[in-house]
Amino acid sequence: MGAPEIGICKMEVESSMAKSKVFVALDPDRARGTLKVVSALGMPDLQGKSVLVKPNFNTADPPPGSTHIDTIRTIIQLIKEKNPKKIILGDRSGPAKTSKVFQEKGIFALAEELGFECLIFDEMPKDRWAKINPPDSHWMNGFWFAKPVLEADAVIGLCCLKTHQYGGHFTMSLKLTTGMVHSRNMTELHTSFINQRKMIAEMNYAYRPALVVMDGVEAFYSGGPVSGPRWKADLTFAATDRIALDAVGVAALKMHGTTPKIQGKRVFEQDQIKRAIELGLGVKGPEDVELVPVDSDSEAIAAKISSFLAK
Repeated sequence: MGAPEIGICKMEVESSMAKSKVFVALDPDRARGTLKVVSALGMPDLQGKSVLVKPNFNTADPPPGSTHIDTIRTIIQLIKEKNPKKIILGDRSGPAKTSKVFQEKGIFALAEELGFECLIFDEMPKDRWAKINPPDSHWMNGFWFAKPVLEADAVIGLCCLKTHQYGGHFTMSLKLTTGMVHSRNMTELHTSFINQRKMIAEMNYAYRPALVVMDGVEAFYSGGPVSGPRWKADLTFAATDRIALDAVGVAALKMHGTTPKIQGKRVFEQDQIKRAIELGLGVKGPEDVELVPVDSDSEAIAAKISSFLAK
């Protein structure tokens, strides 16, 4: 009986040593950067599955205020290559009207061209929302979450690299989930200045994405989420782990120079990230993250960002 036990222990140690990979491309072209990082990470198995794509559509402001249509087109085309049963692009905007944002971004026309469904979450009836109560929640009575996200076989997120001046401090893959939560919950979120960032993390308890792509070709290093001073970073990232991805994004902002609220705390001490770790949503510290350059052009910037993960 002794030998098998030793083997099991060895496998457990090797598993614990595995790092969560975040892939990065240094490329000014969004479509090409997206293709590079997703190809390096690998698309999930989508054969015969329903796929929900969640963009960053608070408003229709130009990137990084919202997801660029080139990124959306590239992702939809990559998904279609995997022969899914259905593709849905869904969101709830705010403060802008969602249907107007879809129209201004050219999403309805793109849907007709590429053959996917558009879903306006805030036009769904009451029975298409599910009540979510995370453990030790900072929400008074949980929150209402879009059922189509829960029903999808795979969820793919498209976030942007930017700061958030209204309490979130930064808005990347964790904050992207806000558009999956009912507008009736937004007053509580936006007026909870102490717990807002923890509540943002808690929204992510409802689901796990199959893939998240973060557009950092241009980033807001201050202001945000719809406007602010821009950093032409030419970066695109991809991961399956939201904590790892946001940690890398925060490290990139620190490398460039960003707001005092971000600069004043270590990456893994940021409230969104700390609470997400408590909920078991991903990696626990910088030692668990590996930033992988997709080509030789991306190696130097990957090394530099990595150096800021633990600073």
